[in-house]
Amino acid sequence: MEMLSLEQELKRNTYPGRGIVIGRSEDGTKAVTAYFIMGRSENSRNRIFVEEGEGIRTQAFDPDKLEDPSLIIYAPVRVLGFDTIVTNGDQTDTIWEGLKKGLTFEQSLRIREFEPDKPNYTPRISGMLHVENGEYQYIMSILKSNNGNPSQCNRYTFSYTNCVVGEGRFIHTYQCDGNPLPSFEGEPKLVSIPNNMDEFTTMLWESLNKENKVSLFVRYIDIVTGAYQTKIINKNQ
Repeated sequence: MEMLSLEQELKRNTYPGRGIVIGRSEDGTKAVTAYFIMGRSENSRNRIFVEEGEGIRTQAFDPDKLEDPSLIIYAPVRVLGFDTIVTNGDQTDTIWEGLKKGLTFEQSLRIREFEPDKPNYTPRISGMLHVENGEYQYIMSILKSNNGNPSQCNRYTFSYTNCVVGEGRFIHTYQCDGNPLPSFEGEPKLVSIPNNMDEFTTMLWESLNKENKVSLFVRYIDIVTGAYQTKIINKNQ
């Protein structure tokens, strides 16, 4: 698979929707993840990321303008033991609760489907990083309608073990802008992951469409110690 420029992938696409990046830093010492949200409506744009425990939550920037919270207010990131869960919806909680019951990542998502936002039927994209005793692996998933047909949910899971240094995967909800919005197709895209967290965060934020970007979360986790650093950027300040 050809390694793509994450910067160019974002700059060329005015509306990838919500996106997850997971990988390993170039020097091999950090497990890396990023999650961003975008919005076209006033309700979608009226959001910020706030830290909550070891994870984050979306929150209305102006509570008086909040209309329908059902698909926009959720915890994108939660941590359970050695696992960091990153998703674009409340399936974060579904995975977290499933793991606590002894289910796998994939088994936990079996009770979920794409979002009920006709006619887009936005895919649910999810990822999980497992960092334990110097070992690192991750898994990604997309649940999507069958070419826009809501009668069938297609489920795809991608597992990455023995993570290659400097490499990561990028998955997002929409191929591009449109009406209805076309769902992401194919397997997660191969992209490079740098050592410098500040540079990576800046590149992501500056590459997202200025009008549509809303918030960005980036985390670098030390593979040996499990200690992590987090950066959050919100368009609404």
